[in-house]
Amino acid sequence: NTQIGYSIDIKTFLEYLQKFNFSYIEKIEDFTVADMEKVTLRDLNAFTAYLKEYETDTVSIDGKHIKRIRRNSAYGINRKLSGIRGLFSYLYKNDLISQNVTDKLDFKKLHQKMKRPLTSQETVNLLDVIYNGEKYYTGRDLTEYKNRKKRDIALFTAYLGTGCRVSELILDIRDVCFDTSSFVVTRKGGDEQEIFMPVQVENELFTYMQERVENEKAKDDALFISRLGTRMTAQGVEKVLKKYCATVGIYDPDKARPHALRRTFACNLIADGIDIKMVAELMGHKNIEVTHKYYTQYAIEKRKEVMQNFDITGNR
Repeated sequence: NTQIGYSIDIKTFLEYLQKFNFSYIEKIEDFTVADMEKVTLRDLNAFTAYLKEYETDTVSIDGKHIKRIRRNSAYGINRKLSGIRGLFSYLYKNDLISQNVTDKLDFKKLHQKMKRPLTSQETVNLLDVIYNGEKYYTGRDLTEYKNRKKRDIALFTAYLGTGCRVSELILDIRDVCFDTSSFVVTRKGGDEQEIFMPVQVENELFTYMQERVENEKAKDDALFISRLGTRMTAQGVEKVLKKYCATVGIYDPDKARPHALRRTFACNLIADGIDIKMVAELMGHKNIEVTHKYYTQYAIEKRKEVMQNFDITGNR
């Protein structure tokens, strides 16, 4: 998905250059390294302003032209500029251009949005509907729940119990080893890491595994499969989680995504007094500054606790 996103961003950049700076180029496929050498900081700044709102013209399957207005937030603009910077960095590192003009480019200042972990009560409510869906669903929803119950219990306890990313838990059966109480994931960046399972996660995975190996619909060696027998995707996991969250009244979109379970895992470790370096190791963070963002979430609760116990009269 990241590669596709960067490809689209670079295509948008080349279309911009073709329209405003290199009108002699008929197709974006005709751009050369020599053309990239001509790009100036002024061009890049103008492109940054252009990204706030611009019009695209695409051709549908039946040959009709479809014009749309595209708008980007500061985050969206930075994401697109990252793709362009990656292109110029590649060209410069391989001695195909004489300078990397994107080194001089200023990115948009981002204001961090606060994303909270699940509260203890929300976690309890979520686990209750996953474990005891018979109390919440009827009819077709109940039938679907029963068919995927063991899978979902194993899947979401693994998220809450290991803090893995959604892409990392799209495992194969062979990745899980009950002798060592662990499974192997491919971390962001391509490195493999052995993840050790809490007892509850191991028990639920073992229970689900017995059902999984007997499933005749399975079309490959994926551990977690859909009702059609295909490997679960990140989008499929998020869809199921959103339904459970809606059932128990968790409507915050940030809390209804798999990453919220990862965030909750990290904050629970920090609240338990686990050293920040160990938390970073367990989360698969190469940069501990990323882990400190989760500490900020924990600090919010500590600030609340301090202020609730504060006496304005000075009495202790």
